[in-house]
Amino acid sequence: MKFPNWFGLKDKPVAIKATKNVFEIAPKSISRARKDIVDWNKVLQMAMLDENPTFWGLYNLLDEVAQDPLLKSQTENRRNKSLSQTFSITGKDGKVNPEITDLLQNQIFVNEVNSEILNTKFLKHSVGQWVFEDERLKFKLIPRQNVNPYSGLVYQDYTEDKFIKYREVKEYGIWVLEFGDSNLSADFGLINAVVPQVLFKRFAQSCWSELCEIYGIPPRVMKTNTQDKRMLNRAETMMKDMGAAAWFIIDESEKFEWAQGVATNGDVYKNLIQLCNNEISMPISGAIIGQDTVNGSNSKEKTSQNMLEDLVQSDLSLIEQEWNSKILKSLQLIGFIPQGEWFYKYDKADDLDKLFSYTKDLLNAGKEVDNNWITDKFGVPITGERENQSQQKLSASFFD
Repeated sequence: MKFPNWFGLKDKPVAIKATKNVFEIAPKSISRARKDIVDWNKVLQMAMLDENPTFWGLYNLLDEVAQDPLLKSQTENRRNKSLSQTFSITGKDGKVNPEITDLLQNQIFVNEVNSEILNTKFLKHSVGQWVFEDERLKFKLIPRQNVNPYSGLVYQDYTEDKFIKYREVKEYGIWVLEFGDSNLSADFGLINAVVPQVLFKRFAQSCWSELCEIYGIPPRVMKTNTQDKRMLNRAETMMKDMGAAAWFIIDESEKFEWAQGVATNGDVYKNLIQLCNNEISMPISGAIIGQDTVNGSNSKEKTSQNMLEDLVQSDLSLIEQEWNSKILKSLQLIGFIPQGEWFYKYDKADDLDKLFSYTKDLLNAGKEVDNNWITDKFGVPITGERENQSQQKLSASFFD
């Protein structure tokens, strides 16, 4: 394929040709059924075999587990903190290249490829390919169910034995990129670590829901002569109509009463769900953030946020390493950016609280600070000098 000259660089790179996607994956329908710990252990064992491990069962389960609302919010929160950071492309002299930086900052595929790099923390491994669709470059993940990273295989249909050794194709490292850990081990990422908690949580929610359904309204009991068909039919009719008619007449030999409900109100399920939520948060965010409204405190939340920030900084370092070792080279080989020694670097974020305090001390000490710098750094427009207090009092007394 030929890229059109829409990326606005002075030195137009010439793209190499690719007539079609390197790997065409057959879509598969996935059945959804209730899963338990036995199912998880089974697919985990299949993925850890020394010979011919299969990963599609495990990743089907992990995709289902990842839909847990709390787990999804925690992973998206951590991922979005990294994806929202600004970056620059610099040369070997350390100076920012504004053309390539502006080009990449306006490309959707940057977030696409960075998301898959971050997913190696959650799901261990990612293999994707560059594709050119709708007049733009895209990065598409090859479904993990179709990939055997241990042996370097891609299956068009993961239920069949036909495969391609993706590390041996000529497009590998150019159009096809690989991220994460390909070693055979029990560590399949952070989502796999919280599978038991998500499954236990769903079990507790199901039991609590059943408790509400059965004992939310106490059962009604009607005692009558079941040997008398006429009395039995009349009692059955009265019980069915009770929702619309809250009264009825019964015989002296009949008796109506409400059954006594269970003594519990579901605290055992609530406590189990809370425990699972806490255990889900720990691996993803490093702490329990914003969940304990009873025992929480401002200092505790700040500490938790600092721990999450440390994880985000680690994620940013991983993204930088992948870009500098693989992605920038790939974009040069496919002709999207010019040849050169480029580096992907995140802009260092300033601690605005400390910087503002330091700037205020300088101003109080009589030092001059550039107004444009203050506006750019703190977003406060400077319109001019403020009158001193004596001038304000003088002006006020003049108009009295």
